[in-house]
Amino acid sequence: MTAIPTPGEALPRRGNAALAACGRLALRLLGWRIEGAVPDLPKLVIAVAPHTSNWDFVVGMAAMFALDLRLSFLGKHTIFRGPFDAPLRWMGGIPVDRAKAHGVVAECVRAFATSDRRLLAIAPQGTRKGPGRFRGGFLYIARGAGVPVLLAALDYGARRVRVGPLVQPSADVAADLARIEAHFAAVQGRRARAAETEPEAPKRPL
Repeated sequence: MTAIPTPGEALPRRGNAALAACGRLALRLLGWRIEGAVPDLPKLVIAVAPHTSNWDFVVGMAAMFALDLRLSFLGKHTIFRGPFDAPLRWMGGIPVDRAKAHGVVAECVRAFATSDRRLLAIAPQGTRKGPGRFRGGFLYIARGAGVPVLLAALDYGARRVRVGPLVQPSADVAADLARIEAHFAAVQGRRARAAETEPEAPKRPL
């Protein structure tokens, strides 16, 4: 198995060798590898795609622990219930009610401004069901916080977590989103997305 890339000193780390070993073991048992390396930067928005299955979370968490990274991620508020709430928050989960998500971008920007080091992982496609249109919220967060976006692809065809490239958000969010969608277009998710049966809706944050 290819060696797990060693994260740089600027990145927020968990510093837990046991968790890192568990993450590496989980990836090995699942037959996955990490390809590429996380840039040695203290602040990043990480766009993870495609999102087609609950297994994406398992693979993503295994990769996070294997890389010994401390990151936050946005998740649908309904999964933060009962016995799952505390573990999800410990892993870095932030519950979001998509029906009331208008202030999420501003809150995330403030969180970056008040942190010396912060990694925020977001699935731009939001739900794992449906056609999976990308939403631009992660780009608005990155622009507002003045941080780059790292693309992370979950390629089930090759069983690779492909890290990179790094994208510097521009003032043209629509163009940036189109380029990022094109990057992920050839990546095979666990499940095929349902074909679109209605006209494309205007893209909106989160």
